[in-house]
Amino acid sequence: MSDARLTGDELRDAWAVLSSIERLEGFQHLDRSEADEFFLGLSTHEQASMLRSMRSGERRLWLRLLAPDDAADLVQELPEDERPAFLGQLDDVSRREVAALMAYAEDAAGGLMSPRFARLRPEMTVDEAIRYLRRQAREQLETIYYAYVLDQEQRIRGVVTFRDLFTAPGSKPLAEVMHTAVISVPDTMDQEAVARVIAEHDLNALPVVDADGRMKGIVTVDDIVDVVQHEATEDIQKLGGMEALDTPYMETGFGAMVKKRGGWLAALFVGEMLTASAMAHYEHEIARAVVLTLFIPLIISSGGNSGSQATTLIIRAMALGEITGRDWWLIVRREIAAGLALGAILASIGFVRVLVWQSLFHPYGPAYVRIGITVAFSLIGVVSWGTIAGSMLPFIVKRFGFDPATASAPFVATLVDVAGLIIYFNVAQVLLRGTLL
Repeated sequence: MSDARLTGDELRDAWAVLSSIERLEGFQHLDRSEADEFFLGLSTHEQASMLRSMRSGERRLWLRLLAPDDAADLVQELPEDERPAFLGQLDDVSRREVAALMAYAEDAAGGLMSPRFARLRPEMTVDEAIRYLRRQAREQLETIYYAYVLDQEQRIRGVVTFRDLFTAPGSKPLAEVMHTAVISVPDTMDQEAVARVIAEHDLNALPVVDADGRMKGIVTVDDIVDVVQHEATEDIQKLGGMEALDTPYMETGFGAMVKKRGGWLAALFVGEMLTASAMAHYEHEIARAVVLTLFIPLIISSGGNSGSQATTLIIRAMALGEITGRDWWLIVRREIAAGLALGAILASIGFVRVLVWQSLFHPYGPAYVRIGITVAFSLIGVVSWGTIAGSMLPFIVKRFGFDPATASAPFVATLVDVAGLIIYFNVAQVLLRGTLL
């Protein structure tokens, strides 16, 4: 790369197509004021990748720029054998903080939190609290949206905002100013549940406590934005019928990409073999009434589509905490009604389509009305089954301890395809007996 100065925007525009060496060279050409902002704006994976390319002295400078929770995330991105060297480049206080955070599960509240937060004592006056907060602010606090009032055992007694402090008389004790109804979460709570608590109560920061009720840190809204984006990306990728990628798309190696996608594709392909087996079972009916094969794609795709809709809605509702495992009976009743209504809509369209095509092109012969009725009733059955299967599969998957997003739309469609053929040909055997069959 040339020696000309880059801007952060120029480097960001070219970032995706640059090699790791070119990224580092470009970063080193940024002005220091821009470099700080650029580095902090990178994802944890990108920060780790770039620091691994730096010399030890330069790496220490950027590593110490990170807050403890961000540094812990970065170190966990590294291979096990490289972690001690990175931890060794932190100062003693930061190293202890990062090591404590790394002891928590990565997707738990304790793994997200920052141990640097504003602390006050209940016996302080408002003026004393403001002076004390001013000193703490120089110590690189994670945030000063809120200051937490703790007793000697580090249990939360209340919380105050700067608005509370600046509007209260200076001599007033904090115990009379603080809000005592403090919302907190345990350090073992899953990060998705933490995100729901923050969203539900519209908080900028949320205190995290241990099993004894002692405050250990705070989770801030910017941490939750990253969590929500990461979780949503994982769920969307799983819904597409593949394993979630561990790295950004452009940084995922070819072998890893094939591995993540190939396993699920192979499983879905084996599942689709059941469709071929089902068709072979009805080969005599197909031979006697070839016209039935014209509607097979219509029938099975409608069932797959309805199942995919249902499973997507249920998985998202689960992720948002709108429904739980106890709601399955309410869901199944709702989806049966929805499936019958949706099936009736498609049945009407399918029946009209048969009548119109018969009047224009005469492809179905004298039994066209019965064929239309067969298609209509099959659509009602298949669409209803699709909605039931699609809505219940996430509950079943969750019951066995797996991520409900694993019940991907392609997986549901594959299951419904087989059932759709069985429903279609059994309806045909009943309604077309004595005519085509």
